[in-house]
Amino acid sequence: METSNTSAACAACGRPLPSQQGRGRRKHYCDATCRSAARRQRERAARTITATVKTRLTPADRQDYVDIVSAAGEPGGLTADRIMTAAGQLAAELTQTGAGSPLAAMASARELATVAASALQTAVDRARAGGHSWKEIGDVLETTRQAAFQRFGRPVDPRTGEPMTRNVFPGAAERAVAIFADIAAGEWDAARADFGAQMLEAVSASQIADVWSKVASLIGRYEGIGEPFTHPLGEHTIVDIPLRFEAGEATGSVTFDADGTVAGLFIRPASQH
Repeated sequence: METSNTSAACAACGRPLPSQQGRGRRKHYCDATCRSAARRQRERAARTITATVKTRLTPADRQDYVDIVSAAGEPGGLTADRIMTAAGQLAAELTQTGAGSPLAAMASARELATVAASALQTAVDRARAGGHSWKEIGDVLETTRQAAFQRFGRPVDPRTGEPMTRNVFPGAAERAVAIFADIAAGEWDAARADFGAQMLEAVSASQIADVWSKVASLIGRYEGIGEPFTHPLGEHTIVDIPLRFEAGEATGSVTFDADGTVAGLFIRPASQH
């Protein structure tokens, strides 16, 4: 029995292939997933596709907010291939025995999450181009129409007709979460550490404590925090954070100035978001 020691890599994902014994046909792919992905790539490369992109508006009888939609992003087939490749890599890392690297599994999971997020944006773009309202999209995503638009919308500046920027202050989400962690722990002064001068004058530690107490009186004991959502508003960066209580939910919101100081702090029932 002969063993091939020639170093080889999967032609689809680039991962090293195991040494192959005997004179059989040399393997080019990790598994059926990578083989299928490579086949679809070859099929797409073999044909010329001419796409005409049309900008559509949501029909007036279905819209809640009107915005112009341009379905920008990767072709659906390429996104699907990336998802399958990333999922295959993650599954391989998680099912390895002995030599599996936790860091490699983390990297694969992050790649899968990134590709899935891109696919979700593409799906929302297609839903908008197909005439679905932000309320319908929000219902599917189990969120409000405003939150869905803030996360996935492509707003256009009515003054110029140009897409509006989505730039946000770096680290805003982590800092906002830290502020509400301090509030939940009763560290009122610590929660004010990044306040700007106007906020320090307008909002005292005791006022924060009073508001937190009133929220607890309405919807009970604080239980946890959800995934923060960051979005720009002019020169400001706003971070909205789901807050879970024993008898309901609320939304915590922190507004940052361009220099990173806190310019606004709100807690409101989730139904009003």
